[in-house]
Order: sequence, then C-alpha cells, then structure tokens
Amino acid sequence: MGKVLTSDYPANKMMRFVIPLLAGFLLMAAEAAANDWADVATPAPGPPQSIGFYTAGCLQGAQALPLDGPGYEAIRISRNRYWGQPVTVDFITTLAEKMRAAGQAHLYIGDLGQPRGGPAPSGHASHQVGLDADIWFERQPGARRAPAERENPRLRSLLLPNDSGIDDTVFSQQHVLLLRTAAEMPNLDRMFVNKWIKQRICNTATGNRSWLRKLVPWYGHDEHFHVRLYCPPGNPQCQPQAAYSDDDGCGEALESWFRKAPPTPPPPGPPKPYRPKLPAACQAVLNAR
Repeated sequence: MGKVLTSDYPANKMMRFVIPLLAGFLLMAAEAAANDWADVATPAPGPPQSIGFYTAGCLQGAQALPLDGPGYEAIRISRNRYWGQPVTVDFITTLAEKMRAAGQAHLYIGDLGQPRGGPAPSGHASHQVGLDADIWFERQPGARRAPAERENPRLRSLLLPNDSGIDDTVFSQQHVLLLRTAAEMPNLDRMFVNKWIKQRICNTATGNRSWLRKLVPWYGHDEHFHVRLYCPPGNPQCQPQAAYSDDDGCGEALESWFRKAPPTPPPPGPPKPYRPKLPAACQAVLNAR
C-alpha cells in the first residue's frame, strides 16, 4: 500500500487503483443512505404532516394500518410499510367495509409507506408522504392467513402471460366494482392501473362514466392498483400532483400508451437506490426522537 502512495508511482496505474476504490465507497454510502428511512421502525412524533411530493418527501405523525380488519388483511408485513396518513388508513378500512358489504372476499393490502415515509431501498419511487397505497386484485375466499404466512401469497396478474390483453380466467366484474367503488370515494386523487385494464373498462362501462377519469394508466399495475390521495387540509408542506383531464381518459390519453415503447429492463444486479432530493424539513423528521 505504501508504494501506491509514493509520488513516483505511475499516475495511470494509481488511478486504476483509486477510482474503483472510491466508487466502492460511494456505492456503500448510497446504499447506507437508502436504508436510513427503512431502518427507523417508529413514526416521528407530532401531528400528521405530509412533507414534500409523493416521490420525494416524508411523513410526520404516521398512523399504522391495523394488520387485520373487517374486509381486509395486510400482506408482506415484514417490510414495515403499513404506515400512512390517518386519511389513508380511513380510506382503506372504509373501502374494505364497502367490499365486504357487497359480498366480496377480503382485500389484500400491500404497501402504504414507511413509518416516517421517505425513499424505500426497494420497490417504490413513490409512497413517501403517507398518501399512497397498493391494493391487490387477488382474492382468496375463506379463512385469513396467519401473519407469518402473508409474506408470499399468490398474487395473480389480470393480464395474459404475453401481455397481449386481459386474462378473462382471472378478471371479473368484482374487479370492476372494486375499482369503481374506490374511484368514487372522497379524498382520492387518482388510481394507477395497467393500460389493458383501463382499456377493458373504457370499452365496457355503462351509465355514469365520470369515475373513469380517476383510472390513470401506468407501467405494471396488472397485479394491483395504486391509490393516491389528495394532500389533506392543514398540510401546507404537502405538494399536490398536477391535475389531469376532466374527461373519462378513454381517448387519446389512453391510446398513446399503446404506442409507447416497452420500458427498458433494469441492468442486472441489485437495483440502484432511489435517492431523491428531499425537503429540508425531512431531516428533522428522520432524526426526531
């Protein structure tokens, strides 16, 4: 090692040694930073406040979704991502009650957010301010699973394996009722669904179609749909998302998705940690005791 640091060591050889070493240190630092928010197991004290944007923010005063409730059960509990704004918890429990009253099997509830929001080391770019939640299309009538058995439940896609359309052996009108019920609930900004799901509902929905505008196409979202709520009143640091068309979204806005190139597959190896620039107030949320 002493030879590497001498002034007469060839510069090109020195750089071949130093650059990979520095790159390794930087990668470790980024990975450590990506885990900062995931490593905090409890919410920050104080009244509920969403700070920043859905993909670059944090959450103070988070509330935990009960892991079991009438009409639903939380899955993948070990992630500790069942925290959100009280309005988000209320949205889920109310939707589940509505589905139970309609005679549907209990819902699988996936990720809301981490105890203090913020970027997660894997899985999401959003879900950072406590106003996002994943609800799975899969239905499992019968007894609930024990919490320890909920890490890897069967979660079928509503699409054909070759991504050429809807799989009618899985898709049913129960899914349409679920989406419509969620879309018509207060506080909902939008829901992300796969383009094929949006297209099927656009082609078959009758009566009042105003709720269809809430279904926004996005990549993936064939096994679950993603609800996103408005910034609650009294949250001045919460940044709302831009508005979208007032029509049903079944025209050019949808058709353009079928002309898009498929997303580029990620490079092999562990995913690069997502590190957005967060509002300055989030540092206090992360460090609060």
